[in-house]
Amino acid sequence: MSTETPLTPRQQNDLRALAAIMIPESTEFAVPGAGDRAIQADILATLGRDTDAVRQALDQLARLAGAPLADLDPARRETAALELRARGGAAVATLARVILQCYYRDDRVVRSLGLDPRPPYPQGHVLEDGDWSLLDPVQARPAFWRRVSL
Repeated sequence: MSTETPLTPRQQNDLRALAAIMIPESTEFAVPGAGDRAIQADILATLGRDTDAVRQALDQLARLAGAPLADLDPARRETAALELRARGGAAVATLARVILQCYYRDDRVVRSLGLDPRPPYPQGHVLEDGDWSLLDPVQARPAFWRRVSL
């Protein structure tokens, strides 16, 4: 197992600062913010194919901020984060998705939502019945894939 991190120290600090802006800690709900060390460790450990896009978004953020985000005062951090969000793009969307997915799979966050932090199987989760007719248009459309002969 490699001990290398996929991001530079500056990028890691900026990721932590941005994540804390996106999802701040809540004492009311007893949940950490997305800048929490455990959540950040999960992000770094699971970046995988998203690494390049996350690097691009963090570098864009540093350019917009005119300095590493983590070095700025809170008001300037917020301004830079809002500017990044306004400019958007695929890399920024990837960065936001990575932060959110790691945040919402943290056991503390899952518990705060009233769920049991466990895999869905073997116990399974109950899914309430919904309106299955919503799938009728999908089922009615013709197949759009190519058949493969074996």
